[in-house]
Amino acid sequence: MPALGSTQTEIPTCACQTFSVRGRRDALRFLAAGAALFGLPACARAADDKQYEAMLLSCIDPRFVDPVHSYMAGRDLSGQYSQFTIAGAAIGVVAPKFEAWHQAFWDNFATSLTLHKITAVIAIDHRDCGAAKIAYGPDSIATPEAETQLHRRVMAQFRAEVARRHKDVTVETWLMPISGAPERID
Repeated sequence: MPALGSTQTEIPTCACQTFSVRGRRDALRFLAAGAALFGLPACARAADDKQYEAMLLSCIDPRFVDPVHSYMAGRDLSGQYSQFTIAGAAIGVVAPKFEAWHQAFWDNFATSLTLHKITAVIAIDHRDCGAAKIAYGPDSIATPEAETQLHRRVMAQFRAEVARRHKDVTVETWLMPISGAPERID
């Protein structure tokens, strides 16, 4: 490896990730991250040929990050799923307003199928979703009934699209309230 700070060095960390070192700071960040993960990048376990449970599709809303992770931990799935986070969760994957985002999800999903050998996708939308308002208008979530109907429709589209692309994959769809347990949407 060249002297730190002299040139850029690519360090392959696993099949799906490369870390670029451009100087002392990057090298220290790389070493600190590696030490925190016991020398393994987060996706290095994919190389062990283990099958993982699922891919989690969730929203970027900061209010739901911890509740979603707690829910997954409560199902004993910690460390057993890959994750894709996008505004609106399933809304971001099927809404015409966000069409430019759709392919990014499907490419990541296909990658998780290949690398992590997942057999399921768990989509968790949430109530009071700003992406729903953007994609379908404020009236779409004006009442709890309208909001539930919107998410039922979106989740049905999402399940149909997964089935069309990957017939062997199980799909779970959930709607999470601001506080409390998610409800299954089938």
